[in-house]
Amino acid sequence: MSMLWSENLAYAIGLIATDGSLSNDGRHLNFTSKDIDQIQTFAKILNLKNKIGTKSGSFAPDRTYYQIQFGNVLFYKFLLSIGLTPNKTHTLGVLKIPDKYFADFLRGHLDGDGYTYSYWDRRWEKSFMLYLGFISASRAHLEWVKSTISLLFGVEGKINFMGRSTYRLIYAKKASVRLLKIIYYKKNLPCLKRKRLKNFKSLDIILRNAEVGKLADPQP
Repeated sequence: MSMLWSENLAYAIGLIATDGSLSNDGRHLNFTSKDIDQIQTFAKILNLKNKIGTKSGSFAPDRTYYQIQFGNVLFYKFLLSIGLTPNKTHTLGVLKIPDKYFADFLRGHLDGDGYTYSYWDRRWEKSFMLYLGFISASRAHLEWVKSTISLLFGVEGKINFMGRSTYRLIYAKKASVRLLKIIYYKKNLPCLKRKRLKNFKSLDIILRNAEVGKLADPQP
């Protein structure tokens, strides 16, 4: 398993930072998702041959989640070196992600614990609303994500407390459009396909309504 940074590795780190966990034994890792194709993409990136298992959700016992567990001391130490730790839920903070690959990390973060939602605002004709958000139990981590997005891409968001020790970093319409263009900066990037399809449908609606500049160019 190579430790050289790449688009794919940065994406996998984004997934681990959200839906992954490090054991306390200094060797084993777990990645969980409700989407089996996301598990398969993760396994392909890290060249894992381990069996994909299933488990019930802590807050939704009737829902099936997929997981892959594996052991790799070198990769574990690499994750520690960039800021990931065991029991990271509330302690996650700054991660050492190269600027060059931050968009890929952000795409993994979005596919893990991020979301977008959109709707037609009936108060105004042809007003289609779009919001993009990242969720974490660690405000310090979201503060780092927010400041890095601002520094690298000039896009501003806000952090809100959602209750139950959970925070969200949210971006309004124009900022969301810009971030989605940055996150999906070219074709055939590893991503959760259902989210990508949903997000591109929203961008297409906004493009057809000519509300936010030219969206045909995938570059920010």
